[in-house]
Amino acid sequence: MKRLINDGYDVVEEMIEGYVQAHSDYVHLNPEDGRVILSNYISKEPKVRIILGGGTGHEPLFHGYLGENLGDAAVLGNINTSPSPEPIYNAAKAVDSGKGCLYLFGNYSGDVLNFEMGIELAEEEGIKADFVSIKDDIYSSENFEERRGVAGDIIVFKAAAAAAAKGLELEEVKVVAEKANRNTFSMGVALSSATLPVTGEPIFHMEDGEMEVGMGIHGEPGIERTSLKKADEIVVSMLDHIFVRTGLKKDDEVRVLINGLGGLPLMDQYICYRKVNQVLTNKGIKINGSLVGNYATSMDMIGMSITLVKLDKELKEYLDAPVDTPYMKINN
Repeated sequence: MKRLINDGYDVVEEMIEGYVQAHSDYVHLNPEDGRVILSNYISKEPKVRIILGGGTGHEPLFHGYLGENLGDAAVLGNINTSPSPEPIYNAAKAVDSGKGCLYLFGNYSGDVLNFEMGIELAEEEGIKADFVSIKDDIYSSENFEERRGVAGDIIVFKAAAAAAAKGLELEEVKVVAEKANRNTFSMGVALSSATLPVTGEPIFHMEDGEMEVGMGIHGEPGIERTSLKKADEIVVSMLDHIFVRTGLKKDDEVRVLINGLGGLPLMDQYICYRKVNQVLTNKGIKINGSLVGNYATSMDMIGMSITLVKLDKELKEYLDAPVDTPYMKINN
């Protein structure tokens, strides 16, 4: 195992401790719950609070997006595992201002179950709460409602938080989050497995020189496993699948996200972005903003994902609204 850790059973707590120390100007730990991180930018004025959450191992998801005009709290589970209902409830208890809380997380069965139970606990205490489970991985299912969430999470986080900052009601913020989700399309490729800290073993086996197109962020099966191809070929193949789902056409506008899964160098990510830019330009599709980097990882997995966000005037407004967090900064 090529990891710099101490005891594999302590990685979550030690990571949280280090993160809060490193970014103490943005966040602090909930003194009542060591799995809940809180933003330092929670305003006193009543507004819908945005709570992000899911398993650890995907840093900077979810706590990396707490700060001014983005997430108000993050709830963290064990590696690749949903947080339990109690900290989910504790997050709402810590940040609610009377206008309710919207939970945002990837669409995985364990997360859906536990967040629903946490919301029930909050509602029993008189806290209004709802959720959107994010579904941007286009290969994971033909049925939108069954798709899993990957790097497109951050697009939904951003749009929902901007709507909340604007003063919209809980039901309205949820509509914005769902719209952002419906217009966000992702697909990934993996060249290796991630390594589990407790065992030191890979989650799944891949031979050197193999790749799997369509693989999920936890190692869920993709379309096919083949020998490693050149970057341009991989990008074209992935975009072909995405185009089928998006219906994008000439003069449409998109936001582009190239997301590294933890082990892929930035050099390679920019080489992939170069080809995405070329393909979109040749199709007459306008690029309105780009992100390249590690935004939603899978520990040390070598791989990347491509996300295209189909834009309209409303989504551009929300995605361009100013934010200040450790891993996302927009100044207008």
